[in-house]
Amino acid sequence: MKFHWKTILVAPLFLLLPLHSSASSIYKDQPTINNSSKYYCLASSIYKDQPTINNSSKYYCLGCVLVVSVIEQLAQVHNSTTQAAMEKLCSYLPEKMFLKATCYLVVELYGSDIIKLLNKDINADVVCHTLKFCKQNPGQPLCHLYPIPKATWKFTLKKARNIIKKPQILKYPGHDFNICSLPFISKICQEIKTVFKSSVPFQDADSDKYSVFPTLRGYHWRGRDCNDHDNMTYPGRRPVNWDAHQDSNCNGIWGIDPKDGIPYEKKFCEGSQPRGIILLGDSAGAHFHIAPEWITASQMSLHSFLNLPTALADELNWPQLSGTTGFLDSGIGVMVKNLYILIWKINNFNYFLNFNYSGASSQNMKTLIESLSRNQLLDHPAIVIYAMIGNDVCNGKPDPVPEMTTPEKLYSKLMQTLTYLNSHLSNGSHVVIYGLANGSFLWDHLYNRYHPLGQLNKDVTYAQFYAFLSCLQVNPCHGWMSANKTLRDLTSERAKQLSNTLRKIATYEKFTNFNLFYLDFDFQKIVEEWQIIGGQPWQLIEPVDGFHPNEVASLLLADQLWKKLQLQLPEVLGKENPFNPQIEDVFGDQGGH
Repeated sequence: MKFHWKTILVAPLFLLLPLHSSASSIYKDQPTINNSSKYYCLASSIYKDQPTINNSSKYYCLGCVLVVSVIEQLAQVHNSTTQAAMEKLCSYLPEKMFLKATCYLVVELYGSDIIKLLNKDINADVVCHTLKFCKQNPGQPLCHLYPIPKATWKFTLKKARNIIKKPQILKYPGHDFNICSLPFISKICQEIKTVFKSSVPFQDADSDKYSVFPTLRGYHWRGRDCNDHDNMTYPGRRPVNWDAHQDSNCNGIWGIDPKDGIPYEKKFCEGSQPRGIILLGDSAGAHFHIAPEWITASQMSLHSFLNLPTALADELNWPQLSGTTGFLDSGIGVMVKNLYILIWKINNFNYFLNFNYSGASSQNMKTLIESLSRNQLLDHPAIVIYAMIGNDVCNGKPDPVPEMTTPEKLYSKLMQTLTYLNSHLSNGSHVVIYGLANGSFLWDHLYNRYHPLGQLNKDVTYAQFYAFLSCLQVNPCHGWMSANKTLRDLTSERAKQLSNTLRKIATYEKFTNFNLFYLDFDFQKIVEEWQIIGGQPWQLIEPVDGFHPNEVASLLLADQLWKKLQLQLPEVLGKENPFNPQIEDVFGDQGGH
């Protein structure tokens, strides 16, 4: 899913005033696909020419509708006034990142008008059009989440505007309002913008692209720097003099055994073939997650938003819980482990790096791959998992097919990426390429279920939610999250073609510093496994965005990959280190991350 840095900033206010999509400004080199494609001809018959909606306005509208819906439902759940509901919402937010202060400011600016409108039973769509956060431009469809009022739209909107009469200009910011211009929040905006553009940790004293700070691309993503004042000390490098006097590779193992004078790293590590796991992927691999309790009035409490500042600083991703590179256990009760933890248990000297971005695809990998910090001569080999499972076919355009990556473009861009990896990875590395997902699963299992915003009053299904996102042109995957079966089939067919291209590359292309492998992204297999233990397919999808695999699915996918590597590609994992028990006896759980 694609979010701009400003969108991430204001997401704690339930996307209150979000501005732009992430890919639009971070990734400039997305190519335009040739419209002569046979798919374009079919898709053109589905969609008429539709004007492009201003990037800012579409996120203003989405954010406003979500917030007003939450306020309305909070009043309903607590049998309170609208004003009390707004105050309750602000009271739930933490002080960090000025979240509570910003909420009260927004209430001060817009609260009186929202109260007047909601007290007259005006729904969130009409409220946001009245306040001009939503706008229907000439030639554009009317974007709405809830059913259109029984009276004509024009009459309802006129009635609503008469209720608030003559609003102050300040309360109608239109497209020019910029929350990042507020004095107390401008610095945070700039920090987040810097991190997004540079693709490296914000806090990095020695500029080695590793950090002692967890978020803003810190060690939640790249492994923990154990000395941020020495750029030759970082996770994954070969030890300096067997780390007899200091920990140069941040695995927590260093010093000399007093019994025999042999450095512990030499005694326990020599010949064990340490390797790292590096994930190059999109937001699914980084575990993109918007907590349902952030937008579900019946679940909100003072505890709902405790982890919100951390989530925001990680761009609404949770890489520390990722199925591939996660090193923490969230306690969800699934009896499978993160792939990194499993690989670390083979050899306590293994490490991880996560280079995932919302909106990442084969076509914009340049920014992502250049932030990779690897030294062929100094570092251990790595296992690279290339998992761009959706964004080569996913976009929010009214006619999404012409914007999809073609097999020819995929081949060209992936070969550039693999060539770059070959020049930066140590000899003996491995690269595993995942095929694309088949996202037809989403519509088939969710379309008639209620979205979290619709569960209280049974008034918003995923079909309505998808249609609203598509109308605003912010649907993360209009090709699959659509009622149009022809379009869903076209998207699945293109994904299949791209997977075949990936398979051919892995079969026929050779590189000097790594072996190349291909694996199918078999989501249907984990669905079947989940159903065997009594689960339902829809339970594997993030409930708020209705798009990403959730944490359970991410862990099951990691377990599936682990089993495939063990059975089909054991050379990728390497042999088990027989000294793991001794390492634990001497150093305990030394971290490894």
